[in-house]
Amino acid sequence: MGRTNHKKEKEAAIIKGCINGSAKYQEMLYTTYSPLMFGICLRYAKEYHQAEDILQEGFIKVFKNIMKYRGDGSFEGWLKRIFVNTAIEHYRRSVSMYPIIEVENNNIPTVKNNILESLAAEDLMGLINKLAHGYKTIFSLYVIEGYSHKEIAQLLSISEGTSKSQLARARYILQNMIEDLRKQEKLGEAYG
Repeated sequence: MGRTNHKKEKEAAIIKGCINGSAKYQEMLYTTYSPLMFGICLRYAKEYHQAEDILQEGFIKVFKNIMKYRGDGSFEGWLKRIFVNTAIEHYRRSVSMYPIIEVENNNIPTVKNNILESLAAEDLMGLINKLAHGYKTIFSLYVIEGYSHKEIAQLLSISEGTSKSQLARARYILQNMIEDLRKQEKLGEAYG
């Protein structure tokens, strides 16, 4: 219980210091939360440098709006929402270059979820990062962040059907990637 209270007190001090414009507390906030927020940025970025840009932009928004944090939910949750929204804004700006194709008819086979569940988290994230940007974004919003297809459709200005078909396609591609990995492992075992 003492550890939780210490964390809450430290968090409250950081928030208060940031509201007052203290560079020391802004640095503490950045140091404390940037690794976690950068992970979020990487999930939505097309490349490492874009993730760095999203991280920078996200922290600028945090520092500009920290006085709006009311303490209702967790501070970390409030931060995550800012970074996801910042990443979505980046996505929207790039969507004209890499559009999501509207698809109403979905003839993609259903993915066996147990295949995805059996993979280590870091291995799965590596495969997710190999997906096309649109698939990666929708997969991350739905599976990792927990958004509904309706919410994704509103965020990305697409139809719910497109969100569903893009998710199904992402899962199908991931399943094929995993099956390819397993075949390579079996080959390695056979010759190893």
